[in-house]
Amino acid sequence: MPAEDPLLSVGGVTVRFGGVTALSSVDLDVSRGTITGLIGPNGAGKTTLFNVVTGLVAPHSGRVRFDGIDITDWPRHRRGRAGIARTFQRLELFGGLTVHDNLLAAWEASVPGAVLGLKRREGRRVVDEIIERLGLGDLAGRVAGQLSTGQGRLVELGRALAARPRILLLDEPSSGLDQAETEHFRDLLLGAVGRETGEPAVLLVEHDVALVMEICDRITVLDFGERIAEGLPSEVRNDPRVVAAYLGDSDAA
Repeated sequence: MPAEDPLLSVGGVTVRFGGVTALSSVDLDVSRGTITGLIGPNGAGKTTLFNVVTGLVAPHSGRVRFDGIDITDWPRHRRGRAGIARTFQRLELFGGLTVHDNLLAAWEASVPGAVLGLKRREGRRVVDEIIERLGLGDLAGRVAGQLSTGQGRLVELGRALAARPRILLLDEPSSGLDQAETEHFRDLLLGAVGRETGEPAVLLVEHDVALVMEICDRITVLDFGERIAEGLPSEVRNDPRVVAAYLGDSDAA
């Protein structure tokens, strides 16, 4: 794996909503070919940070750099075309489209001219490969609005992969999944990371602490909009500030 500068670097980001400071001088790096966890209590600022990276929220101060380039002022579509893809806490599928067409729409949005029908054969090939990779073959023709939560989470992952990401921002992807579905998702996610090539890397917001500790290379912890810890899972698990703010005594043992 390349030992270069981080693929994604957030530096000193502050966001305010009225009189509330959602993020306060937050720093975060995501290295190439890694899974970086972003955890903390509800309201800690995790989704706000995702929104800053993807261009949904403009920071009051601080910068966002992607592959060494300052993208703080880039519009959302330009960031997507550059390789930043995300999922959401709530399923954001096109409920009236089939699973196949959900993935195809994501691919078309990421490729210049594709919405005009250009490179359609290439798009179908990419989508078919992702459907096979995620084991979605039996669901490819199903309308997305008829899927279970677990199935929908896999389709969301497929849509993100279809956008040809260099980095995946996953916002609580195991929410609503049972144990078997979570384990299946874990295996798929580990297989999706570009360990050898460096891309895609993953930034993961997740409340399943056991899953985070198992699969993440490094973890950043937010509390009330501030970064209170960063490091290896073993370091974060035993950090007294993290135990007090988030994990609790039973999880820290």
